[in-house]
Amino acid sequence: MLQLGNQAPDFSLLTDKGDMFHLAAQRGKPVVLYFYPKDDTPGCTAEACAFRDQYAYFLDLGAVVVGISSDSEASHRKFSQKHRLPFPLLADTGGQLRKQYEVPRALLGLLPGRVTFVLDKEGKIAYIFNSLSGATDHVSKTKEVLRGLAAQ
Repeated sequence: MLQLGNQAPDFSLLTDKGDMFHLAAQRGKPVVLYFYPKDDTPGCTAEACAFRDQYAYFLDLGAVVVGISSDSEASHRKFSQKHRLPFPLLADTGGQLRKQYEVPRALLGLLPGRVTFVLDKEGKIAYIFNSLSGATDHVSKTKEVLRGLAAQ
């Protein structure tokens, strides 16, 4: 079971732009990994747009923001372009990363869960927030955690 203080599992996945994202290459910066159920659904769109609208704040703190779902690169590309998302979306099409990060299913196991991980500069898990219904709460909670990390 992943817990606060654990080293985050390393991975490499394709982005919506067809580039490879390597978690290990992000060392030295805090990283926000937000797992969401599906592109272009109401809650996921609200969450993505909330991260987009606060993106300058995340950049000011030196943080990397990454969205992850099981949708394809093509689906991510369309979703990202439609909503002008400035951060990468990663295609975890087989759901292996979701399993590696132990993201639980929601609503009686019918939907992929919505979980946000904040990693510190060393790649350790500093925060885990699990809430399917509070999509935009993920952004406000993440900002609080990053403020705390910046103050350390």
